[in-house]
Amino acid sequence: MHADTKKYNVSQSPSDRKICDLLATEIDKHLPEAENKIWHRHPVWFLDGNPIVGYSKQKAGLRLMFWSGQSFEEEGLAGKSKFKDASIFYTSVVQVDLDDLERWLAKSREIQWDYKNLIKRKGKLERLK
Repeated sequence: MHADTKKYNVSQSPSDRKICDLLATEIDKHLPEAENKIWHRHPVWFLDGNPIVGYSKQKAGLRLMFWSGQSFEEEGLAGKSKFKDASIFYTSVVQVDLDDLERWLAKSREIQWDYKNLIKRKGKLERLK
């Protein structure tokens, strides 16, 4: 886990920190090739410079977001934006289903939209994988 991600996790409340630590550990375990850094003030993992998954503290709880998540076609992930992202919110570490998380992380590697070049393409998303 990147030092800045650890710092982010430690800054959370004790219950949110447990969720953050679990998510970061599982993401690192299942996407070992991904680069992890703080991006827009929260932890994000990238494959070849393309954002894949990240989490952030929001009013509704801790949000786990997959940039291409709508294309996963998973009931547990919600999203309706034109940018293909989908999320799930957690308020307790016991809500994290590790089987779902592992499946979503595998799909995040296999199903990707090109966010890295979104500005160059003037907001038009293209499917990479």
